Amino acid sequence: MLQERLLLTPKDILEKEFKIDTRGYRPQEVDKFLDAIISDYEEMITVVKDLEKEKKALIDENIRLKQEVRNARTKLDVLRESGNSDVSNADLLRRLSNLEKIVYGNDK
Repeated sequence: MLQERLLLTPKDILEKEFKIDTRGYRPQEVDKFLDAIISDYEEMITVVKDLEKEKKALIDENIRLKQEVRNARTKLDVLRESGNSDVSNADLLRRLSNLEKIVYGNDK
C-alpha cells in the first residue's frame, strides 16, 4: 500500500546520478529530483499520521471492549451471589463468551 504511494525507493535515491554541465550538475535535474523526494516525504508524513489516528482509535476501542468484559464479569459475579434463578449459569457463560469473542476476536 505505502510503496504504491511513493515515487522513490531508497535504492533510487542512492543510485541517482546527475548529468554534469560545464559548471557542475544540471540545476533543473537536481531540483526535479529534490521535488520528488519532498513529495515522498510529504506522503510518508501523511501515511504516518493516518496510521497514528487508526492506532489510537483501535486502542480506544480495545479499552472500551475490555471494560465491557470487566463489567459483564462483575455482573456475572453479582448474579451468582444473589442466587437469581431466572438466569441460568449457561446463559451467563454464553453471554460472557460472546463478549470475549468481540474483545479478543473469533480466533478463540
